[in-house]
Amino acid sequence: MAVIGLKHPYVAKLIKDDFTGVQYDTPKRLAKAIEAKISPKVNTETLYADDGPAEVASSLGEIEVEIGVDDISTEMQAFLLGATINDDGVVIQKSGDTAPYVALGFVLPLSNGGQKYVWLYKGKFELPEEQYKTKGDKIEFQTPTLKGKFVKREFDEAWKASVNTKDQGVDPAVIQNWFSAVYQETTTP
Repeated sequence: MAVIGLKHPYVAKLIKDDFTGVQYDTPKRLAKAIEAKISPKVNTETLYADDGPAEVASSLGEIEVEIGVDDISTEMQAFLLGATINDDGVVIQKSGDTAPYVALGFVLPLSNGGQKYVWLYKGKFELPEEQYKTKGDKIEFQTPTLKGKFVKREFDEAWKASVNTKDQGVDPAVIQNWFSAVYQETTTP
């Protein structure tokens, strides 16, 4: 089964992440998805012994995320970047703005008719690059791309959850409620 699409990106503010637990705000629809790229950085080292490779160990580093969307609303831009909207409805960005940690969720339609639902648990988005072009004799859409860095959670070291709707044993309630709240295991790690 191959991925044949991308849709329904959501974000939810991470309210708490420590050894006692994790808590998220209610997910909000980000925009309409165009494309996404998720690049986990894995550090791998090899131990050499007796004149040859004897053991390999790996460690997960940061996860770079890029998501292209059709547009970013004023409210979503302020939310994701830690900016404020003043009484005149203008987004004010300051050098001291701090982006909140968020979870990012989305759906991947599959070639077998199923769908893969995904949550990335903890990351921050950064100021996007802005580039604009004048309109010529042909329309060329100019859409934003958000870049962020995601990491594992402190509570349980989880960084991602995903489920395939065609897999055996999947609780239909999990799929139905995927964007009502960020998916959490019901068992303690």
